[in-house]
Amino acid sequence: MSGYRQRLGKWGEDQACSYLFKNGYKILQRNYRCRFGEIDIVACKADELVFVEVKTRTSNAYGYPAEAVSYRKQLKYDKLAMCFLKETGRKNISCRFDILEIMVNRDNTFSINHIQNAFQARSGNYY
Repeated sequence: MSGYRQRLGKWGEDQACSYLFKNGYKILQRNYRCRFGEIDIVACKADELVFVEVKTRTSNAYGYPAEAVSYRKQLKYDKLAMCFLKETGRKNISCRFDILEIMVNRDNTFSINHIQNAFQARSGNYY
């Protein structure tokens, strides 16, 4: 990944964490990693665990940011969530997968589109 894209991605994750915190979420972990990959943000609100994929873009020339979360990536997120749950010993907890789209405008302002329940668990209802 190029330096610019890495910086943009990290900046987007910073904005996402700030947004989630302001909206009553507790950030449990950033950049959770296991053998299947990485979850950008793991947060919770009330009694629900939220796995968040952050997509930051400067243009929608190649589609909207959420469109980059393919079926294959959803399957990967499902495995990542299972690893997190197992590793942290969480059982019988309500979980969901959200996407935060961050669009940066030419004047350096930005907007956030929070898509709750963006996709469902693929490997069954194990939460």
